[in-house]
Amino acid sequence: MATDVGLVVRNPLEFYPLAGKTVVSVGAGGGQLVEYGRDARGVVAVDGDPEALGRLGDVLAAKGLAGSFELVCSDVLDVTVRGDVVLFEFSLHEMPDPERALAHAGTLAPDVVVLDHAPGSEWAWHVVEEEKVKRSAEAMSRVGVRAERLFLGEQRFADHAELLAKVSGQGPLAVERAERFRGAREILIPFGYEVALL
Repeated sequence: MATDVGLVVRNPLEFYPLAGKTVVSVGAGGGQLVEYGRDARGVVAVDGDPEALGRLGDVLAAKGLAGSFELVCSDVLDVTVRGDVVLFEFSLHEMPDPERALAHAGTLAPDVVVLDHAPGSEWAWHVVEEEKVKRSAEAMSRVGVRAERLFLGEQRFADHAELLAKVSGQGPLAVERAERFRGAREILIPFGYEVALL
């Protein structure tokens, strides 16, 4: 699977530069977008999954970024550390109550930036997250979006087996939705995402 991770990092940084800022990053455990930590003053990486934080630690060590990140295993609602900006990294749609998470984030920093799937994203549909994405977008709208930008990326897979390996953890409906690509090679699925400043 290949998403242009460099582009996914670059687009939000052009929209909202993190250089010199203390970032409270929510959902950072995957470690795919850590390059922004090179220019930040420091990053407090919050994730409720200790295994994900372990993987993040490995990625940071490999990239020479371990000294820039503090890893915190916690629910975002229990976090009290303050920063210049709270960044939700493809995590707001996973929150049980996204509006409450955003309200709490607003107590931690003057700016809240959400990087997440865009409503209507074909990729979000494939991983059966379209309703979660809609719910988080509605929460952002209620809290108040100061500025936002939409982007279109691509999820690429060599074949159906590679796609299936990626989506099968999302359950039987995701497997069923991937079935249309059975026998296909060089699969490309549009990946709509957005960055919003609240």
